Amino acid sequence: MAVKNASAVKRHKQSEVRRIRNKAVKSSVRTSAKKYVASVQTKDSASAETMLRALTKELDTAARKGIITKNAAARKKSRMQKLFNASFAAN
Repeated sequence: MAVKNASAVKRHKQSEVRRIRNKAVKSSVRTSAKKYVASVQTKDSASAETMLRALTKELDTAARKGIITKNAAARKKSRMQKLFNASFAAN
């Protein structure tokens, strides 16, 4: 059996833990986005606004942690705000 480098084994364990953590955060962001879009489609302004705030917070947190880039977070927030404005501006 080959000898394993201890630092390589440790690095692999660390990267695996980070991968799982990052995956959970990304999944949470996607879930929030889907809930927000669903609330916009039901034409519930109060619920949509609450969901938009929560989504913005999650995107900012993910960007701060480096899970998604700052520009990606800004782009997604902009698109979601644009959706909100288009749906509820006439009302």
